[in-house]
Amino acid sequence: MIVTACNPYTAAWPTGKITGAERQTSVASPATLADKLSISSAARALLAGESSANDAGIEARLKQIKSKPAAERSAADTEYLLANDKRLAEIRAKDPQTLTADEVDYQQKAGGFVNTMTNLSSAEKALYDEMVAAGNYAAVEGMNLIALARQGMDGQQVTLPDGSSFDPTTTEITPENIRKLFTAMFVDSDGSSAKRLAALAGYLEQRSASA
Repeated sequence: MIVTACNPYTAAWPTGKITGAERQTSVASPATLADKLSISSAARALLAGESSANDAGIEARLKQIKSKPAAERSAADTEYLLANDKRLAEIRAKDPQTLTADEVDYQQKAGGFVNTMTNLSSAEKALYDEMVAAGNYAAVEGMNLIALARQGMDGQQVTLPDGSSFDPTTTEITPENIRKLFTAMFVDSDGSSAKRLAALAGYLEQRSASA
């Protein structure tokens, strides 16, 4: 739609010869002003409609992209996502260590990655945020390991080297369970996983002592 601007004064002039006195006193009629206002309102409505349609198109494309895992996304998909998902952009601009459980959850889902945050309960996510706020990032990493250990378990039992077994999805995160059960699930050459889980266990003990 093309809206053509008009001069409200010339549009209001009557046909025929206009005397000097008439020219000095001629003004836009109320009807012409009403037409101008109507056109302006229509233009604003048109722009608003175009903006809404554009926003809806962006949201639809983002939803379509997010429905696919990261491995199935094209470079164009990733570029579009990063350019148009405002919340994801805000999260990516932060120090990764300072992200809350909700922000990590959003980033994992939007990025098409394994969503480990869904494996934590509301209380555990609150604990996660508490440790982030306290700056105990080693303990936070320990919590991330437990969330990862629960991924895809669906109630299955984990058998440990000593022959004992447990369900990591229903086992409470306590200092004792971390040291005896969760730590046994991770084996790495430098012992970094054990250190992170020890930091989590230590934080929980200090938290309990100060309660």
